[in-house]
Amino acid sequence: MIEASCHCGAVHIEVETAPEAVTDCNCSICRRYGTRWAYYSPKQVRITPAETATEIYKWGDKRLEFHRCRVCGCVTHWAAVEKTHDRMGVNTRLMAPEVVAAARVRKLDGADTWTYFGE
Repeated sequence: MIEASCHCGAVHIEVETAPEAVTDCNCSICRRYGTRWAYYSPKQVRITPAETATEIYKWGDKRLEFHRCRVCGCVTHWAAVEKTHDRMGVNTRLMAPEVVAAARVRKLDGADTWTYFGE
């Protein structure tokens, strides 16, 4: 079991496996947040406590909910507004460095082309 948490520990995330790849996106929000995302099915992610521990921010087309801890402000994950979407992002910056050390870093041009650099 892989664990991650915000700085104060109010939001705790568990996933079954370490990410094989993480996405470093340069879109206007991800570059400001400083996140690196690992993608999972929401069925593979356990967040405790659930709803009450995070605040949600939506922007642009409002298809994604960016969650941050209500106490320390760390961005923890994003989830699709449309709950039938089987993908979410977990901020791997909240995982122990050794957990993500072997993960391939993919750089996404979310600011312009929505393609991965160098692929």
